[in-house]
Amino acid sequence: MDIIFLGGLQVDTLIGIYEWERQQRQTIILDIEMAFDIEKAAGTDDIQYALDYKTVSDRIISFVQASECLLVERLISEIAELIRHEFNVPWVKITLNKKGAIGPGIDVGITIERGDKTE
Repeated sequence: MDIIFLGGLQVDTLIGIYEWERQQRQTIILDIEMAFDIEKAAGTDDIQYALDYKTVSDRIISFVQASECLLVERLISEIAELIRHEFNVPWVKITLNKKGAIGPGIDVGITIERGDKTE
């Protein structure tokens, strides 16, 4: 299985459990790897057989901007499900970085994997 990735996708959203976090948007940074068989797209040079990463990134941005999750655990899980179901991706690995959440310039976040890379 081939891997298509989006790295450093920055999105502003409401995220967090503290009152101040519910009042002001914060930037999260997403690194995403998606399993996808690119053989037919490569052989035909036709976008209809490819995983259109522009469409995927636009959908993720729209979803995250509209979300108001309290926990990064919920947000990252929902992003994984969205990618797997809406784009027929059998496996996804996502790192969500909530940079600065515990201090200026400090990285904090979660990495998850969902699905099967060998499908």
